Amino acid sequence: QVLRARLEGLGNIVGTSPAFRATMDLVRQAAPSLATVLLLGESGTGKEVFAQGLHAASKRGGRFVAINCAAIPENLLESELFGYERGAFTGAAKQTPGKIETAHNGTLMLDEIGDLPQSLQAKLLRFLEQRTIERLGGRSEIPVDVRVVCATHQDLKGLIAEGRFRDDLYYRLAEIVLTIPPLRRRLGDAVL
Repeated sequence: QVLRARLEGLGNIVGTSPAFRATMDLVRQAAPSLATVLLLGESGTGKEVFAQGLHAASKRGGRFVAINCAAIPENLLESELFGYERGAFTGAAKQTPGKIETAHNGTLMLDEIGDLPQSLQAKLLRFLEQRTIERLGGRSEIPVDVRVVCATHQDLKGLIAEGRFRDDLYYRLAEIVLTIPPLRRRLGDAVL
């Protein structure tokens, strides 16, 4: 019974606790949809593992591509997400697709979405609405079919109240919200 999650194509997610089973039921329901999923939970709860499980259970043919919005400097994050054309800036010697484009037909995980700079929030919102991107220095729109999964340990509604996160972006990201319980609330799962 412990191996059930692995056998059903949900990656390395294991557990038997009631909190785990309830979360897995929600993951299974969300996986086949095209809806954007927001994973909430404390640091270390395995949000990326659950995102990989969502991808595995979705049967999308493309790759699982993850990017940590907090780990990349703001001036590089836009080119990492959207890619760039040759000559778009000093050092751009060749055309380079971004993470969004690389995840075409697959799943894009935006980890630590609460740390996304406000300058990129509008551009991400436009992508979510139009499902097209424009590389830095580019002139043409590129259609991208990608499932977006976001994760954060932050209180996004609190960030909205402080004016640090766009509410319209939040509602695009939170079509399905899954809260991942910490191990201390998943009795017996830590041993597994």
